[in-house]
Amino acid sequence: QVELVESGGGSVQAGGSLRLSCAASGYTRSDYCMAWFRGQTREGVAAVDSDGRPAYRDSVKGRFTISQDNAKSTLYLQMNDLRPEDSGTYYCAAAPPPCGVFDARKWGRGTQVTVSS
Repeated sequence: QVELVESGGGSVQAGGSLRLSCAASGYTRSDYCMAWFRGQTREGVAAVDSDGRPAYRDSVKGRFTISQDNAKSTLYLQMNDLRPEDSGTYYCAAAPPPCGVFDARKWGRGTQVTVSS
């Protein structure tokens, strides 16, 4: 069974940086689609498709970077130049192929990010 565990959230001032991690286990395929969502509405923030191609929502382009380790067992989200509107609970999600960016079938429990002005 796929399990996703997020970490790395915290409180920072505007302009600061955080790096979120999502440890994935329970599957052996490397072609899962992975993504980060945030908030109560679970808006998509950044994603990689089954070929590893990234996609970002417009408001985070140039500030956030999504990446995976070589084994694709950990998903990262490097967040720079954080803004108060970036605050919220960040969730990691995964979807088996066939899948597209921001597809989600399994969710982590989330990690809280708070950005103060």
